[in-house]
Amino acid sequence: MRTGVLCALAGLFLILSDTVAAAQSRELLAREPRWQALLHINPGATLRDRHRSYVDDDNFFLSDTGKDDPLAELNASIEALRPAQAPERCRFPARYRFFAEHLGWEESAPFAHCDEYMEWRQSVQANRAVLVFPAAYLNSPSSMFGHTLLRLDQTGDETVWLSWAVNFGAMTSEQDNSLFYIYRGLAGGYPGRFTLVPYVQKIQEYSHMENRDIWEYDLTLNQEEIDWVIEHLWELKDINFDYYFFDENCSFRLLELVEVARPGTGLLDKWRFAELPVNTVRALDDKDLIEQRHYRPSKAQELEALVAEMTVAERRLSRRLADDPDLAQSAEFQAYPPPRQALMAQTAYRHVRFIHRKEARTEDVAKRSFALLGLMSRLPSTTPPSVQPQRPPEEGHGTKMLGVSGGQWGADDYGQLTWRMTYHDLLDNRRGFLDGAQIEGLGVTLRSTESQAVKLERLDLVSIRSLSPRDTFSKPLSWYVEGGLERAWAQGRRLTRYVQGGAGLSWRWQGWQPYLLLSARAENNSAFSTWITPGGGAEAGLLYNTGAWQWQLSSAGHYFTNDEYRHRSRFSAHYALGRQHGLRASLEREGWRGDSDTGFNLEWRWYYD
Repeated sequence: MRTGVLCALAGLFLILSDTVAAAQSRELLAREPRWQALLHINPGATLRDRHRSYVDDDNFFLSDTGKDDPLAELNASIEALRPAQAPERCRFPARYRFFAEHLGWEESAPFAHCDEYMEWRQSVQANRAVLVFPAAYLNSPSSMFGHTLLRLDQTGDETVWLSWAVNFGAMTSEQDNSLFYIYRGLAGGYPGRFTLVPYVQKIQEYSHMENRDIWEYDLTLNQEEIDWVIEHLWELKDINFDYYFFDENCSFRLLELVEVARPGTGLLDKWRFAELPVNTVRALDDKDLIEQRHYRPSKAQELEALVAEMTVAERRLSRRLADDPDLAQSAEFQAYPPPRQALMAQTAYRHVRFIHRKEARTEDVAKRSFALLGLMSRLPSTTPPSVQPQRPPEEGHGTKMLGVSGGQWGADDYGQLTWRMTYHDLLDNRRGFLDGAQIEGLGVTLRSTESQAVKLERLDLVSIRSLSPRDTFSKPLSWYVEGGLERAWAQGRRLTRYVQGGAGLSWRWQGWQPYLLLSARAENNSAFSTWITPGGGAEAGLLYNTGAWQWQLSSAGHYFTNDEYRHRSRFSAHYALGRQHGLRASLEREGWRGDSDTGFNLEWRWYYD
């Protein structure tokens, strides 16, 4: 009898040991990097949802506590996916594959009962993954920093138009205007979703429709890793995430997909206040995940390359030819040799196609296009000039900036500290950035003088400028908008709150870029009798760049409705000391009715992240 009791106790001990071992094994499995990646667990990259899942959709979880407890979700998933022909396998093929590899599940056809999934999986095939970076586009709030998406290629470059594009974006409505989009995007008011669409749609949207250059980065992911991404994308179909404009955005979510493919890369370990598309490219490059890079110019760049091949007289004639193809019979056109005629005809045709790309094709446009095509067929064939790309975006300076400066304002000497969260101004090193574009967000400047303690000199919430040059073929509008706090003269130099913006024209010639902008300003100033005091004015300026040097001369003035007047003139020069350092000097004069002050500033700038 004693022997039987001992045997029973021994058996119970073995059962308990097996149970404890199994529990410990599952705890270890729940901490596996790939399981954490499949659940989109936040390792601490953002303040929201720390150590919880980023997914904001109950349909994604099989456990009631799955969002907060990876072990509970693992246990629920094992129970749901283990039975043969379990319906949940059709929802979570990547999870099933994870368990099959770690728990030794062996079935020859685990998804044979999943008709919808199998049909989808058969259509989505890929053996190469490419990160696609459409460059910045200032006229769209969601794209002013650029964008990133993932392309899945089936074979080589010749069939790239048949590839799939993986995109993460906010689920907006057509009724949302730009300001409302920015507000909800900052506040997390939109759900975000992954979508899988034919890549050709994205090419048309970004390169043709929005006039954006595209950079493509081949990733080093192998076939097995790409299959993980594809299977997980099915699990994310119609699943909602929170979308935040600055951090939990398109670029950040793509890093999560790469973590699913190759867990343990550490792409999400670094804390982020903002995740910009260019930083995503840099993060992948730092982890040796980029194999090679390709450049696809926009239609505007291709047209600009053609225009650059012509003389001023040829440009004017080609522009007139676009409006009236019958000019091809004129003595003026016939006076040119056939190769020059062919260049003008091709440029005219490209221009017609480009400016009407967003419109329904009218009879007039079709008639002119057909006539120009006929003219081109009768002339010698020409090879379009190749578009020489600027430096790729990841080679630009860091997106954050810390500046230390000293100078004099009036009779006071001062020391100054400036920090900018993002991203680039008109005088920063242009390498890797869009010419004539300025996007600054959340900049703080503190100043201390010999007679005064440290004070806030200015707080820039946002400053966006688009100085797009006009020429014979392109007539864009230049514009700007900015707002925040700054010290300005009004019965003494005091901190004022303001919003300012305007629009106008800009031109470019051999590195020189003059511009003229009409502007309006609304100011909250304690020296003024009204709470909000509006004003109107203008700004004229001149930009010049050559090598590492950037120069700007500008003058702006505003006349307010309370009969106050203020103007500022500034001359600035910036020298790029390298990719991440710069030296900037500026001379400024601020005037008002009957008086003025002059200041000088010398600043060292360090760009990082």
